[in-house]
Amino acid sequence: MLKILTVASDIQGGAGKAAYRLHNSLVNNGINSKMIVALKKTNDISVIGPTSKIQKVKALVYPYIDRFFLKKYNNKSLFSTNWVPLSGIVNEINRINPDIVHLHWINNGLVSISDLKKINAPIVWSLHDMWAFTGGCHYSDKCVRFKDSCGKCPILDSNELNDLSFKIFKEKQKLFSLKKDITIVSLSKWLFELSKNSQLLKFNNHINLPNPIDTNIFKPHEKKYSRSVWNLSENKKYILFGAMGATSDPRKGFKELKEALSKLKNPENIELLVFGSAKPHKPSDLGLVTHYLGSLSDDISLVTLYNSADLMVVPSLQENLSNAIMESLACGTPVVGFNIGGNSDLIDHKKNGYLAYPQDSNDLLKGIEWVLNNKEYDQLSLNSRSKVLVEFDSKIVSKNYIDLYKDILNKKSILNS
Repeated sequence: MLKILTVASDIQGGAGKAAYRLHNSLVNNGINSKMIVALKKTNDISVIGPTSKIQKVKALVYPYIDRFFLKKYNNKSLFSTNWVPLSGIVNEINRINPDIVHLHWINNGLVSISDLKKINAPIVWSLHDMWAFTGGCHYSDKCVRFKDSCGKCPILDSNELNDLSFKIFKEKQKLFSLKKDITIVSLSKWLFELSKNSQLLKFNNHINLPNPIDTNIFKPHEKKYSRSVWNLSENKKYILFGAMGATSDPRKGFKELKEALSKLKNPENIELLVFGSAKPHKPSDLGLVTHYLGSLSDDISLVTLYNSADLMVVPSLQENLSNAIMESLACGTPVVGFNIGGNSDLIDHKKNGYLAYPQDSNDLLKGIEWVLNNKEYDQLSLNSRSKVLVEFDSKIVSKNYIDLYKDILNKKSILNS
């Protein structure tokens, strides 16, 4: 039986949640799949985490050690070093001895760059952002220095050629020259093009496969019931916005959303739902009633929330393959977002939502009003659900991953024969 080991920092957050969903879909397909994480926050026996107090303390300390190397820099967004081999997780991976090791988001000190080459099994690496082929940033903004060798990193606010990003880039270069059996999975067409043309990964095998979603969980429900769960009015129109750090991370586009909402016509009948962020100490005046719902960790709450909304807005300035967009569409709720990253993999313009010109808050407003006032709204909702059923349902996607694993092992067998 095929033996797969998924490695991810956790089962929460966007990447961790996607990794756990794939792991579960493999189990449901009869695959011997295990998952190893930095800190275990589930009772699922197929998920492996640190067991002793010392291991748990170490796991809590790793992220701080990882960030220690950033002390001299003024990094403007998320930057990971994965510099120090402290976790010992590779020993556990090799002890389990899987056929394939499937890496997802491995930052916060989970697996060091130097440790990756010590993994015995072939690696499949799902890219949830740009980190694997940059000198440490997760999203490069407008910088393209990863096409050469990084250095003078704008994310670090650095003018030094031989800065931390350059050193990490060179360390990764050594890794990919020594560990040849790494297959790169890009979750979106956008990231697929970037990764296969990057300096670090251009010699690797690349494939474009999305995250899966369980459409038996994320599905349409009666709007009246869903709104009653959240104490929302039956007669209002609701716009949903959410992400980790929804209002604090500039990349999530809260500024652009704010600009768009300030120009809404007839805002007295429209309210905003925000999840992923607690209510700020001094909340922005968005010109309409705003409900801050905090972080939501369970799928049932998310499903009722998606079903409460008339549309979801995802105004991210850089995005790979958004879980939030996929979840919303699966629930039959159309989505408006900028035409960036992997958004066009999910949103079919004017069929299940609206793709606005990048960073153009006026066009974002146009999209919001187009959905809210659409006479064919029911068809938009049906199209939203259909898109996910055909392209992203876990039964379909998991089989594609299983085919990939088998293909890798067949090629390995031929090489060794």
